[in-house]
Amino acid sequence: MVRVLGIDPGTKSMDLCGLEDGVVFYERSLDNARLLREPELFRSSVREALPLDLIAGPSGYGVEVTRIGEIPEEVFEDWYYNYILLTTKEGVRRAVEGGLFGALLYRNMTEACLWMRREGFPVVFIPSVVELPTVPEFRKVNRVDLGTADKMAVAVLGVHCQAERLGLPYREVSFILVEMGYGYNAALGVEEGRIVDGIGGTTFPGPGFLTASSLDAELVQLVGRWERGDVFVGGAATLTGEMDPERFAEGKGERFELAFQALMEGVEKAVSSLRVSVRRPRELLISGRLVRVGRIRRELERRLGEVREVGRLEGARITKETAQGYAAVADGLAGGRFRELVEWMRIGEARGTALDHLHHPKAEGIKKRFVRFKGWGPAF
Repeated sequence: MVRVLGIDPGTKSMDLCGLEDGVVFYERSLDNARLLREPELFRSSVREALPLDLIAGPSGYGVEVTRIGEIPEEVFEDWYYNYILLTTKEGVRRAVEGGLFGALLYRNMTEACLWMRREGFPVVFIPSVVELPTVPEFRKVNRVDLGTADKMAVAVLGVHCQAERLGLPYREVSFILVEMGYGYNAALGVEEGRIVDGIGGTTFPGPGFLTASSLDAELVQLVGRWERGDVFVGGAATLTGEMDPERFAEGKGERFELAFQALMEGVEKAVSSLRVSVRRPRELLISGRLVRVGRIRRELERRLGEVREVGRLEGARITKETAQGYAAVADGLAGGRFRELVEWMRIGEARGTALDHLHHPKAEGIKKRFVRFKGWGPAF
């Protein structure tokens, strides 16, 4: 009997999904704003799910499958900020003090993982899309974000659900997945049951709800200096001043319509782009907080045609699809019901970090500034 926990660090909430023999037995959804004030909520939630064979911890921009104990205690906090969050402790501190909502997530993720390491829990960090061997190297050139670890995880859920629903072997599964979260949008391409391409939240061709997504390089050079917190603004909420997705979708006036059209056309462009990599997807799948908003769902159907929600694991009621995907990955790595799926998708063969495919001259000094140490290698 395998018992695991998946922890999805969403921008709005941190969701915990526990599986026992592949069936959901535990769920919690913790608001990030409240969690910053009451960190004991996370700790008590993890304790409620014990005992556990493995925990897929909040993995951000992803690394090769890495057990938490592999990272020396004296460098762990810096390592986590550097490789999982692609930032520094000081950068997150400034963003939190500046009142940027998305920065709360980074603080909560780090504090949660520091606590789990001190407690000696069996935590493992999982890859994002860019570390996967199933994505051709030429698609990774000068790319950091092809889809963070949570987006990778929801694609795992999608493969499982399509295979189950249509009675297919994994090798016959194919889809394009659109994930519309509170902070970021992303789109992933799956062919023959494996992730082959992705467009992450910071490279998406239109704004997310909170975030600007991809930026014109001319804007980058005009601004000159960017802080980590700048990633969390510039999206639909910035354009309209509305932080609630449902009120945003029903908002009236020029600014609301401008933001809505930019948001939705970005999704349409992302799907069209991924048709280069997945030319005949069986389905277009959708997931995330925003796709449950009536007007957004109707607009997706108008622009894309038939879409289907990605699906849920047996027993799931309240956790987001991304958390269920995290849990499925943990179960597979622990040798449970999803072992064959995780092996088929080659998640355990992921290598490196999100910084390993940069070839621009300006990128040469980035990794030198980040924590490294001997002995860090694959956990499985």
